[in-house]
Amino acid sequence: MKMSKSEDPLTLGVVLAGGLSRRMGGGDKPLRMLRDRTLLEHIIGHLKPQCAELILNANGDPARFMTAGLVVVPDNIPDFVGPLAGILAALDWTALYRPSIEWVVSVAADSPFLPGDFVAQLHSARRRCGTPLACAWSGGRTHPANGLWPVTLREDLRNALTHEKIRKIDHWTARYGVAHADWQCCPVDPFFNVNTPDDLVEAERLTNRGVDMTGYSNSA
Repeated sequence: MKMSKSEDPLTLGVVLAGGLSRRMGGGDKPLRMLRDRTLLEHIIGHLKPQCAELILNANGDPARFMTAGLVVVPDNIPDFVGPLAGILAALDWTALYRPSIEWVVSVAADSPFLPGDFVAQLHSARRRCGTPLACAWSGGRTHPANGLWPVTLREDLRNALTHEKIRKIDHWTARYGVAHADWQCCPVDPFFNVNTPDDLVEAERLTNRGVDMTGYSNSA
């Protein structure tokens, strides 16, 4: 395992790729090409240096992600209930296999312009606000799937999913309080989502302009 920044606790990263990609027309959205690399490869390149270790949350045959070189962890809640299931799977995996790590950071599998200070700024935000959770904020809105999660909340999350039937991230996190780490949207929103074929065209246009958010800093 690699060490994260010395001032921050060890943090495991998970790329959330367990959805059905309906707006993209189905299939594995993170395997769509953006210039000469897949969306997943772009995200790995940005996030892996910031984490002690990186895993992938995905359902179905893990062999299709073999070239990514990541451990593939499926949802342990059935029926594709959303990103909270992927977050829980990552928290459970971390508790079982990396018990020395107390924090997990998650990113959506369609965010190819992820900032280079993503993990550090989430930790800074939750320390500053005194909350157990933190998520990204840009362009006047939150990005709940791009967040920081303490492993100690995994049983609370399991109960919320299985008994309370909570599906939206904001509905669960509201009970704990969430710190926002705020990024500027210049020259592009660092949490730009590739949800549709048109979004992929726009991402291609941005990369052709030379936009690369690695190393971009938080606005705070």
